[in-house]
Amino acid sequence: MTQAVGAVRQQVTGDLYAEVQSFYAQQMRRVDALDIEGFAATFTDDGEVVHADGHKQTGRDEMVAGMRAKLPRYKDIAVRHWFGHLLIEADAADEDTVRVSYYTLVTQVDREGKVSFQPTFTVEDVLVRVDGRLLTRSRVIHRDVPGLPGAPAAS
Repeated sequence: MTQAVGAVRQQVTGDLYAEVQSFYAQQMRRVDALDIEGFAATFTDDGEVVHADGHKQTGRDEMVAGMRAKLPRYKDIAVRHWFGHLLIEADAADEDTVRVSYYTLVTQVDREGKVSFQPTFTVEDVLVRVDGRLLTRSRVIHRDVPGLPGAPAAS
């Protein structure tokens, strides 16, 4: 679903744009605070994440287990996820589905205040409205590589 510049077929409302931005702000604050269960709860029960290395996690339990296994590497650092350049498109066939493509940057700060930057990624999400609130149904993460700006790595 990676969208080229100008490829969004229909402009979304300001309300939907703000709702999506707020959703991501809450979702990423949970992951940055290492609130693993809270982060997983922002996905549907059968939600799926395909990581840049091709590893796939399906369902909240699998996500939580994978994140728990990685917790030791976050000792003594503060992580922040930064999203930008969101392209948001409502699904014409399903008013409860929203497709979003965005860039992400992850920073890590150690106890001395030294900041390090992680590789950048282009992410494609499918958000769905369940009981009036947005949840992530699927997320595909592409590590950015030299070539076309914003293009995901070739498979």
